[in-house]
Amino acid sequence: MDYKAHLRYLRVAPRKVRLVAKTIRGKSAKDAETSLKFTAKKTAHPLAKLLHSAVSNAKNNFNVASDKLFVKNITVDKGPVLKRFKPRSKGMANPIHKHTSHITIILSEK
Repeated sequence: MDYKAHLRYLRVAPRKVRLVAKTIRGKSAKDAETSLKFTAKKTAHPLAKLLHSAVSNAKNNFNVASDKLFVKNITVDKGPVLKRFKPRSKGMANPIHKHTSHITIILSEK
């Protein structure tokens, strides 16, 4: 059986989140949590919270031991883009795109 957790509208570009997400794919839940703790990226903290939430969902809702869980899949999708403009010289403006991410983590039992 699979256990899911979602994180939506994270204000970090998906390309940056995927770098950290690739490191925990396929690992056990404890190993993934440990590696996220020592990863020096901005996205490591939200991913650690999401992993903890998924483990808690499995433990509380389905009575699954946390040491049996592993990260089956983690997907990072593109969310909506906040479009802003920065004023420039001669009355011009340059666009600024603030990207967001939707993250889904799927845990499974060994």
